[in-house]
Amino acid sequence: MLDLDLLRSFVSVVDAGGFTRASERVHRTQSTVSQQIKRLEDDFGRTLLHRHGKTVTPTEDGERLLSYARRILSLAEEARDVLARPTAEGAVRLGIPEDFAAYRLTKLLASFARSRPGVRLDVRADQSVYLRRDLERGDIDLALLKRDASERGGIAVWPERVHWVTSKANPIDTKAQSLPLVFFQTGCLYRTRAIHAIEAAGRSWHMAYTSSSLSGIQAAVAAGLGLSILPEIAIQKDHQTLSAKDGFAPIDKTEVALVASPNASAATLRLADRLAEFCSEVQAKAA
Repeated sequence: MLDLDLLRSFVSVVDAGGFTRASERVHRTQSTVSQQIKRLEDDFGRTLLHRHGKTVTPTEDGERLLSYARRILSLAEEARDVLARPTAEGAVRLGIPEDFAAYRLTKLLASFARSRPGVRLDVRADQSVYLRRDLERGDIDLALLKRDASERGGIAVWPERVHWVTSKANPIDTKAQSLPLVFFQTGCLYRTRAIHAIEAAGRSWHMAYTSSSLSGIQAAVAAGLGLSILPEIAIQKDHQTLSAKDGFAPIDKTEVALVASPNASAATLRLADRLAEFCSEVQAKAA
């Protein structure tokens, strides 16, 4: 019989891309996780991971196992949920960036809430700077945060693909003396990155439109009020991306991190597992 702990560690290593972050996610030491993967490889008599320094990728056999492992773990979780059904598991307070709130994540959260009727799910969508503050204060239990890639910590981390965007029908004049910008209020990671990039290129800028909602920013860009930076999942069909040939260097070294409070409950960590799987799937589809 397959050991669920071994499968869980295997999936975590693949999703995290290495043993260090995987060990944080499954709450075991790095050496323990490494030994678990070795046991799994010995059980199958196959090499499941390519090891490149601190980075690992699944072998062909590992990719085959990964699909089965996810289904097995999902079924095991479903069985536990159905048979346990505690009458009350408290609240899980989750913070997410608004672009994730507007994406398929709402379906995942609805599914989680249905599977755990004893949990009261409290979700708030906001800028990452405020979600980080709320997590540090203990006002939320779990958060997906946009942050600089140089930061450390978290259950799982994914590099983010972001692009300069303008209107497809009414693009801005990229040679204008002052570039009009469309962003969230001060504190937005993309806003800060955009201003630094424009000033580093010796260009001038002005804030043409500020919004507290993602939909407002998307609409303003589509109407031609200015340019912005958006992640791939938030770019719409009436947006046009800009590249280095247009005079806009790529914005890189940003990431999405899944971070839990130090005293996260079992229900919170269960939701964290689902979020990690969801974000890894989104990342794989975008690759």
